[in-house]
Amino acid sequence: MTDIEPESFIADIVSSNVHEARISAIKEMAMLSSKVEGAASLAWGLPSFRTPEYIREGVSRLLAEDVDAGKYTLPDGLPQLRELAASRHKAETGLTISAEDNVLISAGNMQGLNTLFHTMLDPGDEIILTDPCFASHIQQIKLFSGKPVYWPLDEEQNWQLDVDLLPSLITDKTQAIVLVSPSNPTGKIFTREELMRVGKIARQHKLLVIIDDPYSDFVYDHKEKYFNLASVEEFKEHVVYLYSFSKSCAMSGWRLAYMVMPAELKREALKVHDATMICAPRISQLAGIVALSEPSDHREQFADILKSRRELICHRLDKASHIFSNNDPEGAYYAFPKILVPHTSSRDFAIDLLNNARVTVTPGSAFGPSGEHHVRMAYCVDEDTINLAFDRIEDYFESHL
Repeated sequence: MTDIEPESFIADIVSSNVHEARISAIKEMAMLSSKVEGAASLAWGLPSFRTPEYIREGVSRLLAEDVDAGKYTLPDGLPQLRELAASRHKAETGLTISAEDNVLISAGNMQGLNTLFHTMLDPGDEIILTDPCFASHIQQIKLFSGKPVYWPLDEEQNWQLDVDLLPSLITDKTQAIVLVSPSNPTGKIFTREELMRVGKIARQHKLLVIIDDPYSDFVYDHKEKYFNLASVEEFKEHVVYLYSFSKSCAMSGWRLAYMVMPAELKREALKVHDATMICAPRISQLAGIVALSEPSDHREQFADILKSRRELICHRLDKASHIFSNNDPEGAYYAFPKILVPHTSSRDFAIDLLNNARVTVTPGSAFGPSGEHHVRMAYCVDEDTINLAFDRIEDYFESHL
């Protein structure tokens, strides 16, 4: 009796957008790395820090006290957390917002951005992304039949914004401009002057500026350089600000963030958020209440440790100047060096490095066209991992050059 292969119909029922998409190269490399025993991974921006003790203990206390801890919240989040988010926003930006009208609690900035793109994109609509940009922003836009429009950064000026180029990228299909500062993957901090010009251009063309902010707590040498466009009253109706607890509070697995947006946009976005998520996990919202209501210096401690790790990885990159050319990052926790040794593509380089040197990096091509021939290295890992990775890189290329 001959076995008959079952008829495959899955390819025919999967959306063409999904079929053509790829899982984030960051996660792809992390998954491949997990299959290589003892690999030294610099691929994933996953902080090595444990969620601070006061947050863990506070959640434990609230779980014992809150009889509703296992239940849904309202779609836009617990009122207490929204009020705390509004208070934090005023403390950080000076602007007063309404917890009821302007704040929506999301399951991390990724889910928040997913909600926004779903809310605003019709097929063919465009979102302007800096190039390089965060890899998942590209995929999210494409999954909603939108078009990412790449705004090349100036690598010769350490990935500076070319604001003069921006107007030429805007069409009648443009919906928004997405900014991450400090940047993922380059670590660049965009200046007040640059961002103010972006805000004026967005207002002139009736666009949104979406600020994805996981890293503003990690600014190193020039803290005064960091500027939040959400602090400008005249742009209040043109800016959406997303703050994630993932990095600043070492809560990446809790999946929690808040969004600050114009009231009309919140009303529309809430439809999508409710239909796809219902609400962010209540236990995570309890953790957010603790994080925003109790004093802690953990952010400063994290930043000091990351600054030391940045100095280490920059030192190791300088020693490996025959392999990489590097612009020192100003914030966040990524280096984005250019590959100098012969290679066919950044992906092939990354796969070769993993298989033959047992070091994991993320190919720069995942972050937009300008990322090709670069790799992203995350220095949020411990110093032993950074040193082990570079020892292996140097040994590997000494034997192959």
